[in-house]
Amino acid sequence: MSQYIPQQLDEIRAGVIAAAARSHRDPAGINLLAVSKTFPVEDLMQAYDAGQRVFGENRLQEAMEKIPQMPQDCRWHLIGPLQRNKVRKALQQGFALIEAVPSLRLSEAISRIACEEGIIASILLEVNVDAEESKHGFSVDDLRAQWDELMALPSLDIQGLMCIPAFAASAQEARPAFASLRALAEELRERGPLPLPLLSMGMSHDFGIAIEEGSTNVRVGSAIFGKRDYS
Repeated sequence: MSQYIPQQLDEIRAGVIAAAARSHRDPAGINLLAVSKTFPVEDLMQAYDAGQRVFGENRLQEAMEKIPQMPQDCRWHLIGPLQRNKVRKALQQGFALIEAVPSLRLSEAISRIACEEGIIASILLEVNVDAEESKHGFSVDDLRAQWDELMALPSLDIQGLMCIPAFAASAQEARPAFASLRALAEELRERGPLPLPLLSMGMSHDFGIAIEEGSTNVRVGSAIFGKRDYS
């Protein structure tokens, strides 16, 4: 448990406000997502007590263990990979947003099960903007080609796009990837009919650059909670 979490949250919030000012944006339109994977509920409660309400978990099982232990006014995003055989569990958990849907096939599975559950599933489509072989996500060309099929899927609310750029030594090096995702979202908006209000991009080391390039959701973990222990 870190006694510095409230202070670190304040610093991140100040960074969000500063980046919004640089890009002439209203900071109220930028969501700070506290990425809480591997951290204990005690740490999450420190963030909660400091005003944080939106949390992101990478693993469904870990999220299912934590969510019942946290106050009910928290909002949860699933930001890690989701297997098709776990879609029903994820939808029943009631995530506000499933952030990393990387393919038409998974989109179809979420749509089908959402129909069976009688709900609307809110998702983001993950785009592999740097065409990295090791990364999940639609290629830019595949997303363009499959857009009409995606639009036709029932019980699916596609809120926008997300990306994880290639590793870079400096935050500035991620700027082209963020700009590319923003441009793709603008292109798809013109095709209609969805407004695609959300762009999830930017993490602890580069969220300021992401905000300058149009991010609405920044995913910040270690800069809030500290270094992760994967042992």
